[in-house]
Amino acid sequence: MSLDRRKFVGGSVVTGAGVALAGAAGAPAAAVGVEGGGGRGHGHRRERYAFTVMGTTDLHGNVFNWDYAADAEFDDAAHNDVGLAKISTLVADVRREKGRHNTLLIDAGDTIQGTQLAYYYAKVDPITDPDGPVHPMARAMNAIGYDAAALGNHEFNYGIPVLRKFEESCDFPLLGANAVDAKSLRPAFWPYVMKRLRSPHGREVKVAVLGLTNPGIAIWDKAHVQGKLAFPGLVEQAAKWVPKLRSMGADVVIVSAHSGTSGTSSYGDQLPYVENAAVLVAEQVPGIDAILVGHAHVEIPERRVLNEQSGREVVLSEPLKWGQRLTLFDVVVEWRRGRWEVGSVGSRVLNSNAVAEDRRITGLLRAEHRKVVAYVNRVIGRSKAEMTAAQAPVRDTPILDFIAFVQAEVVRKALAGSAYASLPVLSQASCFSRTATVPEGDVTIRSMAALYPFDNTLEARVLTGAQVRAYLEFSARYYVRTAAGDGPVDPSKITNADGTPDYNYDAVSGVSYEIDIARPVGQRIGKLMFGGKPVDDAARFVLAVNNYRASGGGNFPHVAAAEQVWSTSDEIRNVIIGWVQENGEIDPVKFASVDWKLTRDGVPVF
Repeated sequence: MSLDRRKFVGGSVVTGAGVALAGAAGAPAAAVGVEGGGGRGHGHRRERYAFTVMGTTDLHGNVFNWDYAADAEFDDAAHNDVGLAKISTLVADVRREKGRHNTLLIDAGDTIQGTQLAYYYAKVDPITDPDGPVHPMARAMNAIGYDAAALGNHEFNYGIPVLRKFEESCDFPLLGANAVDAKSLRPAFWPYVMKRLRSPHGREVKVAVLGLTNPGIAIWDKAHVQGKLAFPGLVEQAAKWVPKLRSMGADVVIVSAHSGTSGTSSYGDQLPYVENAAVLVAEQVPGIDAILVGHAHVEIPERRVLNEQSGREVVLSEPLKWGQRLTLFDVVVEWRRGRWEVGSVGSRVLNSNAVAEDRRITGLLRAEHRKVVAYVNRVIGRSKAEMTAAQAPVRDTPILDFIAFVQAEVVRKALAGSAYASLPVLSQASCFSRTATVPEGDVTIRSMAALYPFDNTLEARVLTGAQVRAYLEFSARYYVRTAAGDGPVDPSKITNADGTPDYNYDAVSGVSYEIDIARPVGQRIGKLMFGGKPVDDAARFVLAVNNYRASGGGNFPHVAAAEQVWSTSDEIRNVIIGWVQENGEIDPVKFASVDWKLTRDGVPVF
């Protein structure tokens, strides 16, 4: 596939040439960036010009303020709202206040995956069909008027053809300076866009937006990108491109980075590049004025980081996910010594719950929304009993057994006929929501989706018996140490030790074991059995595990470095939905059993 040099509106001109663009077939194309808008003025007076760069990130397929799993308007404990329809209203307000010609709008990635709306147009009515629809996120973002969007790791979840089709539908470039062709190592997507704003005196300000994505794609979507694309580090690629942008005359450099600020990596040392590298980019690469941060799903209204070489401050901001916030970078430039210099940069966030949805956006996509609402309310099977997660943190419950059972069955089928088919399959599951329930009777797509609210995908790793024990010992740190002499056990007071969240406690099905909460961390797992016999340290097992855990999320031992023998890019919630559609009935008798229990000094707690 090749890039249309005339595609991006506003008199845009592509600069540079000879950049490989790896499409579905790895076809080459040309272009390194986009330059757009306005003509050069000739004023000679010293002047100041203020403009605003607006930013979103981690939209994850949210257009409407709607929770497809709940079949109701979105709400949470903080009464946040979500969706591009809300963002559109905020953007319009800012443009009215500042003047549209004094604003830019960018995004930091994870756009086309996350909701059932996104899934529907990737899998059910796919945009890749010859007469397929235009992706709703592209339609909404085009209507709002985005100038650029960085690639997120979840852009690759549905494969390169879906991503390329989405890219083709966008009236703005998708940026990824560190998404390169695996063979030539040349950019496979637009590295940057250069936008021209005009000061009141007619003099142009050239604003470069450099896009950086996450190196973890090489692990998380290995099945889609291996041999086709490579993802070098953010610091390394920023150090390459920022000087080029400055040499091309960029007066202001904004980085849109799908990478958090912590400096850590969930995948440990599997890659030589840092996952959450935004602060490192700010510290180590001179010439950057501001960074729109994504990926971490946290809110950072403003953070100032000192560049180690230039001594200048770089302003970072991350708006909250799903369209809950809009970042504003307010930039002031001053004409000094024959060129523009940045005088000040500040950032803040606006809350989308303060405004109504833009009817222009909701009207544009109302038909698509209604299709998806009807789809998620479709009955796909029946459950012979109600299952609830209310006690899942302290008891082996059927609802987690069901998730683990489905995962294990899918992995067994996938490994059939392979060299790993004879290995026992274990399966992990976490209590993501203590309010999750599978109703008795009719089961819909949305009730299954609510079981698994995160966007995790499924894979299989090989662990030894000793490693399984270490994994369980690490998981058991979740419990508060409670000796037999401490009186009756209150279930509400023995979990979440040292702030460990529910999602970082794993129950493992396929083996049986006890967790002695009277013992210190690291010495709690007892009676670890498989097939009625003690687990041999040298025995080998396949663990069906979510990609977050397998890539190092939660820092569980051994699993991130363990051999991966299978993976899928389908979200686990959709794997569960597919299983119910295929089997028609959920019968706890077939999978529910008490394989683990809590004890104190060997005596069962419950």
